Amino acid sequence: MYELFANLTLIAHLIFILFVIFGGLLFFIFSKIIYIHLPALLWGIYIEFTNSVCPLTYLENWFLYKGELTTYSNDFINNYLFPIIYPEGLTAEIQIYLGTSLIIINILIYGLMYKNFKKE
Repeated sequence: MYELFANLTLIAHLIFILFVIFGGLLFFIFSKIIYIHLPALLWGIYIEFTNSVCPLTYLENWFLYKGELTTYSNDFINNYLFPIIYPEGLTAEIQIYLGTSLIIINILIYGLMYKNFKKE
């Protein structure tokens, strides 16, 4: 049961990461999403630039610990999702690049939103 919760937390973690990166695009569908996306984006930037650990990581590890597991046993999660969220060789320098990329991607997205908003 704990492994299921760990898996669900890992999936939620991936969804959150994707939302932080690309969530601004949802503005074109639902304009009020900006009030959720901006704090999430700031959190993602903070995590990358400070070399911090997301609380979801601690939650995943707690579920694994409670389930007396050292890693995920599900092949899909272990092979595909885990390396996306926790890539091997992740260093503080790489996290700075990721944080910078996060800012650039979202400047482009928000620039596109501004351009569209200005036309209306």
